Amino acid sequence: MPKVPVTLDTKGRVRTSKEQRRVILEEFERSGESAAGFAKRTGLKYSTLAGWLARYRRPKPVRRIQSLRLLEAVVDPVQSGVAGALVLQLPGGVRVEVADEKQAALAAMVVRALTPSC
Repeated sequence: MPKVPVTLDTKGRVRTSKEQRRVILEEFERSGESAAGFAKRTGLKYSTLAGWLARYRRPKPVRRIQSLRLLEAVVDPVQSGVAGALVLQLPGGVRVEVADEKQAALAAMVVRALTPSC
C-alpha cells in the first residue's frame, strides 16, 4: 500500500483526509483480508478502521428534489367574513383568511407551517 503523508492534530493524533480514507478502504476491499488482519498489517487501529468501514458502508440518504406545487386561489366574497379578503383552503380542511395586506407575511408563515413538505 502506498505511503500517505501523515498529518497530526494539536493532540498528536494522526489525521487523514476523506480521499486518504477512501484509498485505504478501497485497498482493504481489494485485499480480501479480515479487518483485524488488515489493520494490524497497515498499522491502523482496528477501531479506527471499523469506524471508517461503518461510515463507508452506511447507505447514503436519498435527497428528494422538491417539486413545485401550485394551489388554486379562489376569491369568493360570499364565504368570506370581510369583503375583498383572500381565503386559502389548504389540504386537510385548513382555511386561512387574509383580510389585510399586512397579514400576508403572517399568512405565508402559517401556510408553510401547515402544509406538509413534498
